[in-house]
Formats: sequence, structure tokens, C-alpha cells
Amino acid sequence: MSQWALLFPGQGSQYVGMGKAFWDRYAVARQAFEEANDALGYDLAKLVFEGPAEELENTEVQQPAILVVSVAAWRVLREERPDFRPVAALGLSLGEYSAYVAAGAMAFPDAVRLTRIRGRAMQTAVPKGEGGMVAVLGLAPEQVEAICREASHRGDVDPANFNAPGQIVISGRVAGLELAEELIREAGGRAVRLPVSAPFHSRLLEPAGAAVGEALGAIELQHASFPVIANVDAEPCLDPEEVVPRLIAQVSRPVRFEAGVRRAMADGVDHFLELGPGRSLSSLVKKIDRKTPAVPVEDPEGLGKALELV
Repeated sequence: MSQWALLFPGQGSQYVGMGKAFWDRYAVARQAFEEANDALGYDLAKLVFEGPAEELENTEVQQPAILVVSVAAWRVLREERPDFRPVAALGLSLGEYSAYVAAGAMAFPDAVRLTRIRGRAMQTAVPKGEGGMVAVLGLAPEQVEAICREASHRGDVDPANFNAPGQIVISGRVAGLELAEELIREAGGRAVRLPVSAPFHSRLLEPAGAAVGEALGAIELQHASFPVIANVDAEPCLDPEEVVPRLIAQVSRPVRFEAGVRRAMADGVDHFLELGPGRSLSSLVKKIDRKTPAVPVEDPEGLGKALELV
């Protein structure tokens, strides 16, 4: 019998119209958007379905928007397959919040409000234009870590995402990133500047972690019904005392997505379902282990393919 883990996407997966096909067809999806609208005090559904794209790219809007589409997809799947039981879940950065909602550890309205606070804190931790992120292709983790240390003499730079073999993202101050790009090319790698305006998952975002910690302190978390593999250390978490410190640290420390996927597979997972906008995580799983099936569920067509398997 197959052992399934859930995957939930993070920032950058958003697009205008995401989730609309689920909204049109399933009442449980509409209810998720209505709960989010109530939690935020504005019509998030209208913004997600109609745009403008520039507003959806605003971090404090983007994070709850991706969360609600991911949770809507999960609720639709559960409605269609009430007996489906994943054995684990993991998300990419923001997606970790979606995972905790799916596991029953975090109430959905709390997660919606938390991700707005998180998004705002992450965007304002460093003045716009002073920080950024660069994708590094073709280098080993130890090479990238060494480059970050050297580039930090000009401006703080840290590894931000260990996504898949040969695909790592670094984050930090623009001056340090410019030196890092030179060093990456000298080492035989490829550097691609990402279209983001903040140095996510770097030491520069520690103030945002403090804001997340304060917000987490105001809500009550529950024991999860299945483990969520944390970004910061690839450890499975079930209890609030395991969850909270990791979500605080996650803001300013690297996302170890590849390690999380490998931990899930070591624990017996042999199939993945990606719930939410885009297919980026399914693609990363293929790069980590091309033999392991990963099925994206961002619309009813993807859901139909998933239902044939689960």
C-alpha cells in the first residue's frame, strides 16, 4: 500500500485566478475563501481571482492567498476521499503553515492572520532595495556555503533554500550578492537573480522571526494528526512545543526542502501530492528522486489524476 505525503507550495507560486476552478465546482473551496475573507476583513477571493497581479505579489497578501488556495485543494481532496490518510506533510517556507492546517495543528483562520503578519514582517525587516535573493545552479552545498562566507565580507549573505541537487538559493544584502554572483561564476556555477525585494531566510530577517513568535504566542496550537517535517531541520513535528520554535527560526534560517523530502522517503513515503498553485514542488521531488511519483493538485483536472491513485 502506498504511503503518501503532502506538499504545500510557498511564495512565488501565486498567479491571478489560482483556485478559481475549485471555487466554481466545490462548496468546501468557497467556504475556505469565505473564512479567509472573514479573518482578514477584506475580499481576498476577489483579489486572487481578478488581480491586479501587482497587489497579489505584495508579500502580506501573497502569503495568505497561497495558503487559502492550498487549504481549499486539501479540503476538496478530503471531501472526495474521506478515508485518505497521509503519513506526513511538508511545505516550502510559507507552505509549512498550510501543512500544519492540514494536519489539524493550526486553525485555518489563525493561519490566515499569521501569514499576513509574517508576510508584512518579512517585507519590512530590511528596507526595500537593500536585499535580494539569487538562485545558484550547478554547485554543491559546501561550495555555496563557502561562497556565502566570502561574500559576507562585503554584505551579509546566507544560504536560504536547499531545494534539490544543484539548486540552491542564497539571500542577503545586494552588495554581498553581487560579489557572490562573481564567485559563483568563477566556481563554474550559474547565478540567477530572483525577482524578490527582500532577503528571505537570511540572518537579516531575525526581527521578522520575533514578530512571528509574538503572533504565535497569541494562538493555541493542537497536537497534529500526522507529522509535519520542519523546514529548518527536516525533523517531524507533532506537538506545539516542537512547532513554535521551528516556525520562528524558519524565517531567518535556510529552508532544507531536499532534506525534508529525503526524510519523508526514509520514513517510508513513496508518493507525494502537491496541493496548491503551481507544480514547482513536484518538479523538485523529481530532481531529488526521479523514481518517486509526485502529483500536482492545483485544479480539478489534477485532482482527478490524484484520485485515481489515492
